[in-house]
Amino acid sequence: MQAFQKNKFGRVDLDVTAFAFGTAPVGNIFREIDEQTSDAMFQHAWQAGVRFYDTAPMYGHGLSEYRTGYSLRWKDRDQFVLSSKVGRVLHPAPKDSIDYAPWVNAGRFRSEFDYSYDGTMRSFEDSLQRMGLERMDICFIHDIDRFTRGDAQPEVFAEAMDGCWRALAALRDQGVIKAIGVGVNEWQVCQAALEARDFDCFLLAGRYTLLEQDALQSFLPLCEERGAAVIVGGGFNSGILATGAVAGAKYNYAPAPAPIMQKVAKIEQVCAAHQVPLAAAALQFVVAHPAIPSFVAGTRTVEQLQTNLDWFNHPIPSDFWAELKHEGLLRQDAPVPKDTREGQPQ
Repeated sequence: MQAFQKNKFGRVDLDVTAFAFGTAPVGNIFREIDEQTSDAMFQHAWQAGVRFYDTAPMYGHGLSEYRTGYSLRWKDRDQFVLSSKVGRVLHPAPKDSIDYAPWVNAGRFRSEFDYSYDGTMRSFEDSLQRMGLERMDICFIHDIDRFTRGDAQPEVFAEAMDGCWRALAALRDQGVIKAIGVGVNEWQVCQAALEARDFDCFLLAGRYTLLEQDALQSFLPLCEERGAAVIVGGGFNSGILATGAVAGAKYNYAPAPAPIMQKVAKIEQVCAAHQVPLAAAALQFVVAHPAIPSFVAGTRTVEQLQTNLDWFNHPIPSDFWAELKHEGLLRQDAPVPKDTREGQPQ
């Protein structure tokens, strides 16, 4: 597997690189990243051959979109794929009046959920203005899951399937964007959206990983049937699949529970036996599924970015995946990468 390998984006006339550059960190999530570091990561990704970039108004209250546009504005627009999101409208406001958590030193906008038709159109236009780019290729309806919206989720979902859907479908019909989808933390919400409307794609955070494959039950088969592409983010389950089962390891943004620690420790034993970095296995496993053309990851430094790219390109023998399945650490029906060691078939 190569990070810059191009994969077809479902039924849509787009090709995306297997590795996508995620921009939540350059929106200053949890701590600040300076302008030079942000731009250096974009340029490093570009030089490495990455041609898929994902952003959102939410990330840093507009800061991520600003930085994405700054770093990509003078690139050949036909050479990269860009996605952003709707579901929030940003309103100018004094910085000291804005609750930024979990963002730090972010944009001078307060964020307001808005899944109406008019709000979606405004959000879409505002994103293009912030980026200074003439188009985005893919647009996701953001955060209509229970993880984000709690008990209000059914009402929010219904509103989005009306207002957001009508706006994005109109933009797609006009050829303004090529693909429309939903970006959430729960595959069940993605499946409900695909059953309700004619979506092209989904951005699923953390729910199809080396630790979790329940999405194979019905959602991913439905995507294959409909030609819907799935981009996976959070493929490290918020940390533990990168750090391993170490003290303080995070799973779903909280300390990993004992059963997860135990399972990861067993996966690490198989990794050690085959000289495979755990994080390399986590990254490459995701994009082995035929419905998943790309894995989106965000980093804080050029060094972290290069490490991710190295993991993506690390050769993994087929015996490794076979042993994970034999040990009951991976579902039997989970697609796995081809053996790409030197001398092996590609």
